[in-house]
Amino acid sequence: MPLENYTIIPNVNTNSTQRFTATPADIISMEKMLNITTDEDYKTYVTTYGCGILGGTYIRVYLPQVATALQKEWLERITQYWFWDEGKEILTKEQVLQSVVLGDTLDGDEIISYHQQYYVLPRHQEMIYKIGDTLGDAISWLCNTGILTEAFEEREFEPFDPADYQQ
Repeated sequence: MPLENYTIIPNVNTNSTQRFTATPADIISMEKMLNITTDEDYKTYVTTYGCGILGGTYIRVYLPQVATALQKEWLERITQYWFWDEGKEILTKEQVLQSVVLGDTLDGDEIISYHQQYYVLPRHQEMIYKIGDTLGDAISWLCNTGILTEAFEEREFEPFDPADYQQ
């Protein structure tokens, strides 16, 4: 499913619709550093919408710089706190450790990419779910299936400054 056109709403704190987007060079740099190839939906999302929250307060897709900065710490945390053994038929621990984290949800579920496929590691479940071939598929799955949260129709994007990640 292709990316939808999301309604951009003002940031709740700044009342601004200013977007903090990535450049094609940012994407290329991340892909080289993390040995990943991202899909066109991811590239479109981060260059068009950028840093923010989608679906009211539910989905956060990381800018390339953020994904790169978080990857080492994320791998260490996943190694130490692995608990998704019920999902080993979907992805093994070794495969997850070869993945790249590209986003998360308000609930702490982590959106990862492995071999150009999207998966989610739920915070409150020991299962792993394959959620799509593209970021558009993954967003649709997260918003519509009702598996990790109640399905919702809201498709608003609220931009925020990536410096907020540091707070």
